[in-house]
Parts: sequence; C-alpha cells; structure tokens
Amino acid sequence: MKPASVWQISLETSREAEEAVLELLAVVCNRPASSYEDLDSGTCQVSVYLTGTTAGWTDMHRAILAGIDRIRACGLNPAPAKIALRKLGRKNWAESWKRHFKCLHFGKALLIRPTWSRARAVREQAEVVLDPGLSFGTGQHPTTGFCVAQIVKARKLPGRSFLDVGTGSGILAICAAKLGLSPVLAFDNDPEAVRVAAQNARRNRVLDRIQLRRGDVSKMPRRPRAKFDLVCANLIANLLLEHRDRLIASVAPGGTLVLAGILATEFSLVKSSFEKCGAELISTRTEKEWQSGAFRVC
Repeated sequence: MKPASVWQISLETSREAEEAVLELLAVVCNRPASSYEDLDSGTCQVSVYLTGTTAGWTDMHRAILAGIDRIRACGLNPAPAKIALRKLGRKNWAESWKRHFKCLHFGKALLIRPTWSRARAVREQAEVVLDPGLSFGTGQHPTTGFCVAQIVKARKLPGRSFLDVGTGSGILAICAAKLGLSPVLAFDNDPEAVRVAAQNARRNRVLDRIQLRRGDVSKMPRRPRAKFDLVCANLIANLLLEHRDRLIASVAPGGTLVLAGILATEFSLVKSSFEKCGAELISTRTEKEWQSGAFRVC
C-alpha cells in the first residue's frame, strides 16, 4: 500500500509571537504544533503536519490569516508571518526532526530518547523510546514535560491508576506504564493519533499494559463507574473549561488532576473555575508562555 502523503503547514514568525502562533496553528489545524528557532535570523518556524490530502487548506489559510491579525491586535509582532504549505517525503520529514530533538532525563526515574540517540538509561531508570511523529508529543514541550513530571511523582503513591485524556503520541500513557502505574487508560478523538500511540506503545513493549481507544472528552461520563488516581488532560484552555465537570468526575477522591496546554494568561481563569468545584491547586509551573497545574480533587 502506498504511504499517505505528508504535508507541512508552517508559519515563520518572531520570537515574541512564537507561543501565540503555536496555539493558533494547533487550534486551526486541530493538530499539535511544534517550532524551532533559527539562531542566525532570530525567527521561529512553527509547523503542523497532516497526512492525506490538502482538502480544507483554503479555509485553514483564511483562519490563519485572521489569527495573525488577532495576534497583532494583542500587541505582539508576528512578522514576517510567512505561511507555507509543502509536501514532504516521509523520510525527509522524519530526518529534519533529528536536528532539534534532545533526550530528556526526569531525575533517576525516567529517560525519554529518540531511536537515533546513543543515550542509555542508568540503573533502575525506566526508558521510553519515542521519535517525533504526526501526533507530536515527545516531552519537549513545557506542558508535556510537566505532565511527565507529575507521573514520575505518582509512581510512589499508593493509588496509581492513570487516565490520559487526549493521548496524542501516547507518551504519557507509555511513561505511566513504564513507571508501574496500573491500570492505564488513554484515548484520543483522532484515529491517526490512536494508531501512532499504539505503535509507540508496542515499540516500548507496554501495549498490553495500556487500554488504548478512540474517544472524545465531550463524551466522558459525568458519573463514571471507574475513577482514576491520576488524570492528565493536556488540552487547550477552552476545552478544559467546557468539560471541567467531566474531568473532575473522572478523578478518584483524593486523586490528582493535571491540567496543561494552558497559556499563562489564561491560567487564572482555569484555576478559579476548577477551584469552584472543590479542586485545590497543589503544584504549578510556568515556562515561556505556558502554565500548567496539578490539582487535588476531594
């Protein structure tokens, strides 16, 4: 079978507008966005990757242009704001990421590395091998890194069941399984993400320890039969707010709800909304334009 085409949608922008453009492309294209900075020019290239055809590109392009105008209205300068669409060979696309991906160490508990890295786990350190993929999520982004750090902390707690809402590449579920959390349930509404997550879990030999399925946060039950000691929802702020009650209901009494994918300017709104439902902020971290939080649910 001929492999599906890979398309790169990219926007060249300034360093000051990088985080806003990341959020814009992620929302418009309904895909995680990633970026890297050209140290010579001082500009950043923000990209998302799609498979298949470019149907809908005209509407996406129009929405991106409108988003750039909103970014300017907020006082940020997105120049040069160059938008590009190009078809990539799968090999070329994968090779390009090798220049920007680095290994991640979470203390002596966990190592996350790509397949081409020669880094090796130290004694008793769990190892996750994960290459950049279309459903991007490798721990490099501050929000993903915060979630992984919370999973590392949870490995020593008495209750260790885990739910990954919007699993993407499957990195959080894989880390949880590697660190001994159980049971582990992960879902995503994108069938391609579910496929990639299963592939990554199989590579890391934990597919049999993860209940992986297609699902949507809007379909989560308000009164679930099963609750989890740790729930991670790395979603954009408006989804977290819209589905607050469903997310809180999924947490076992005394458990932890990790909320990420939130711009720092929006965090106070998310925090106050969840606190109204009895969730207590116990840990938070701000990095670049992003702020994440862990909440204790009574």
